[in-house]
Parts: sequence; C-alpha cells; structure tokens
Amino acid sequence: MRISHLTRLGRSAALATALVCLGAAQPAAADTPDLAFTVDQPVTTPGSAVSLTMTLTNNQSTDIWFVYQSVQPTWATTQRKDLKYGFVSCTAEGAACSGTGSTTLGVNYEIPLAPGASRTVTLTYQVAADSGCNGTIGFYSYLYYEYEYGQRSKDGIHTMPETRVACAPAEPADS
Repeated sequence: MRISHLTRLGRSAALATALVCLGAAQPAAADTPDLAFTVDQPVTTPGSAVSLTMTLTNNQSTDIWFVYQSVQPTWATTQRKDLKYGFVSCTAEGAACSGTGSTTLGVNYEIPLAPGASRTVTLTYQVAADSGCNGTIGFYSYLYYEYEYGQRSKDGIHTMPETRVACAPAEPADS
C-alpha cells in the first residue's frame, strides 16, 4: 500500500511538534549565561576609571570543581598604541584576581560552586590622563570550567562590553 503525501506530512508535523515540546522543557537556568557582564560607563575620557562587573553562574546540575578564567584586551584594542590603561583594582565575592597593574588578568574562584550559585568580580581599570582618545577599550574573557566531579567540562570565549574613550571637552576660549 502506498503512503500518501498527506500521511507523510502528518508524520513530519507530529515529529516536529514533539521536538518543539521537548525543547520547551529545558530548564530555566539555560536562559542565564555562564558569564554575564556590565560596565559602569560606556563612554569615558582620559584620566577616568571604568568598572567592569562579571558574574559567573553555575548553570549545571552538579557543583563546579575547577575554574580557569583570563581577561585580555581585544585585538582591536591592542592595535591602538595610543590608548593607555591598566587594571588598578579587583574586588570579588568568592574570587581573587592576579595581574592588577597590567592589561591582562586571571581570576581564581572559590570552589566548589553549587548549582545555581554565582560569584561576582568587579575589575576597575584606569585610563591614563595622557591616553589617546576616539578609540575603544574592550576585553574578552576565556572561561573553562569542570563539573560532575571533573568528568565534564565547558569552555568558551566571552566578549565584554566596550568603553569608548572620548576626547576631553575643549576648554572655552577666554573672552
């Protein structure tokens, strides 16, 4: 007996409906990124400080047992030799930083990190008073972590918000 086109279409529709329903049953934690960022000022001037806040959230169903994270300037930022800046502080809740005073940092988190728990780190960098302007300072972060007693791992590169370094306003001319 021949299968009609309508029967094939009905089977395809049933399969597609089942896949959509299964996809909708994913946990809500999947909506929370592993690493989230905010920046206190998207535009700054030479001589100012900018704070980047990172929040690492455990979206897995088991503890995170090992974390490696680094923060580096983007390629475009490294090409602007006139941009002068450096990390001046790192405040953390459940983490410690290495590399203050440079343009690259490492972050060491207290572990284990339970499912649904998070750690927050605020990095502050100073833009030098004699820094060039009309450029953008941006960073990316490489994050690697192990969970399920080290049997599984996840890694990736996360782009942080950029800050535009605007030129200081011109001094008004004397009248």
